[in-house]
Amino acid sequence: MLTLAPNSCQWYAIRVKSNREKVVAASLEYRGFEPFVPLYRAQHQWSDRVKDVELPLFDGYVFCRLDARFRLPALTIPGVLMFVEINKTPIPVDDSEIASLKLIASSGCAAAPWPYLEAGQRMRIERGALKDLEGFIVEVKNHWRVIVSVSLLQRSVAVEVDRDSICPIGRRTPSGSLSASRYSIQKAIA
Repeated sequence: MLTLAPNSCQWYAIRVKSNREKVVAASLEYRGFEPFVPLYRAQHQWSDRVKDVELPLFDGYVFCRLDARFRLPALTIPGVLMFVEINKTPIPVDDSEIASLKLIASSGCAAAPWPYLEAGQRMRIERGALKDLEGFIVEVKNHWRVIVSVSLLQRSVAVEVDRDSICPIGRRTPSGSLSASRYSIQKAIA
């Protein structure tokens, strides 16, 4: 079992073979690493039945907290393809993005994969199981969803929220007040 100093460890995204996310995560955990595979529930229909299944929010990726200098044992796990990297150097995933994904996974709220968004109104959830979660807001079929993105993977997750629980994150003016009020943003997107 691998034991590392916790302050030298960061979260990394590992590219894995399709449909191997859970198996790779179990192998990582067995080897002493801290894996994380955020899941969502979906219905799959076969010719003879319909079944609820848990699928990874980020198909083909497993997050793992480790010291990148000691990543070789993770790379030797069957199904692991590579770390997400630039110039052969693994790039860490921001801790706040992992914290947001863990909050969504533990909240019990309906979540689903969503196309990555770069621009749009950032919102904060003010109450409920996802209190203080920040993301982008969109409306889908008369339901409000907050989109949480993982910049490194350019992937996002949508979680359904109550419209009354969200508040825009505006820029602060020199006087310290928010430049956009809650009412004006909600009216603009209503």
